[in-house]
Amino acid sequence: MFMKITKWAGVLAFAFQATAALAEDAHEGPVMVTVDRAKVFRIEDGATAVIVGNPFIADVSMFDQNTVVITGKSYGTTNLVILDENNKPIVDEAITVRASDDDVVSVYRKSARSSLSCNPVCEPTLRLGDATEAFTSAAEQATSRNDLAVAAAGGGT
Repeated sequence: MFMKITKWAGVLAFAFQATAALAEDAHEGPVMVTVDRAKVFRIEDGATAVIVGNPFIADVSMFDQNTVVITGKSYGTTNLVILDENNKPIVDEAITVRASDDDVVSVYRKSARSSLSCNPVCEPTLRLGDATEAFTSAAEQATSRNDLAVAAAGGGT
């Protein structure tokens, strides 16, 4: 009986160590954010200022003293610094912004890529890295549609 308990204790100890190692590895890397999506972070100590290294990669705003929202804008890695009321850094983290692969289909014609959002039907979408013609066409159509909607709602006058 003692042998069985010792054996299970060893298995549980190994599982605990493996879980702890995975948790450490997950925290060591940069904060992952997706282009065009927001991620909410809670700050226990209360923040008074947020600074993003490269605002072309990510937008960071304070919702309140304990809530920071990061929105991915372009691919890349930058950093986020959060200051407390004494202007001392309480957070200094790397942020990596990546593309979403959820429901996206990329179509390649030689080296020219165009992207489609496919949920449930495939429609053209704007995605960094698409061929200029595909990107510009989708951007112009989206802008025209939005302008028409604003004008129809009476906001264009």
